[in-house]
Amino acid sequence: MRTLPVSTDVADSSAVESAASHIEETLGPIDVWVNVAMATAFAPVSLLTPEEIERATKVTYLGQVHGMMAALSRMRGRNCGTIVNVGSALGYRSVPLQSAYCGAKFAIRGFTGSLRSEIIHDQLKVHLTMVDLPAVNTPQFDWALNKMGKRARPVAPIFQPEVAARAIYFAATHRRREVWVGFPTVKAILANRVAPTLIDRYLAKSGYSGQLTDEPLQPDAPSNLFEPVAGHFNAHGRFDDEAKPRSWEMFTDRHRTMFWSLACLGALSLAGLLRRTGSVK
Repeated sequence: MRTLPVSTDVADSSAVESAASHIEETLGPIDVWVNVAMATAFAPVSLLTPEEIERATKVTYLGQVHGMMAALSRMRGRNCGTIVNVGSALGYRSVPLQSAYCGAKFAIRGFTGSLRSEIIHDQLKVHLTMVDLPAVNTPQFDWALNKMGKRARPVAPIFQPEVAARAIYFAATHRRREVWVGFPTVKAILANRVAPTLIDRYLAKSGYSGQLTDEPLQPDAPSNLFEPVAGHFNAHGRFDDEAKPRSWEMFTDRHRTMFWSLACLGALSLAGLLRRTGSVK
């Protein structure tokens, strides 16, 4: 198997297009394209600058838009291929201290939905899917812009990067509209649909402490928001001791259809029971 690493700023559409052309010229047609690049900042909105919000949005949101456009322009002519967009539970339920990232993840969902309908309208055999992840043990918590004075951490429970990789591979090789990975993702999405105001208040109390450790942030701590951090890194962050190596929960659109069908049947059954016992007239 041949590989071709290409360093590219996904916020630059022309750079993404050039990278895609280079890859196809070297390795051949692109069958699967995964959009996963992101940037975030740990800070309340009052401490962020417009430039920082713009940059985080360009990398996280427009980076995926540029990837979708580059991939689709090539897959359309061949009428085949798969595009995987990597989302987050935070694309359904925002948290404090990561407003730019959450906003970008919400936007990715909106763009993906529009594009999916267009692909169906054009009767293309290009599959577009989205994988929504829980907290993952990656190095991002050591190099994200941080204005809180304490080191950042993922909200527990944490999962190893291999869990995300397996879910992305599944999405790329199975025709699923969406994949929710891990029970925390499922819980956050469904809970926000049921009681969003309650979740607002809960996160107002615990959202800060859940994303910060007690360790002080070093004055020279790196930030990759505008420039890459120098050095060699692997996929794992510093939370190997508590990160889960697997997740039994991978909730796809088929599971959700079954879930809501069973919920509706349960509600109808309960209503019928109450009527028969005279509790409801």
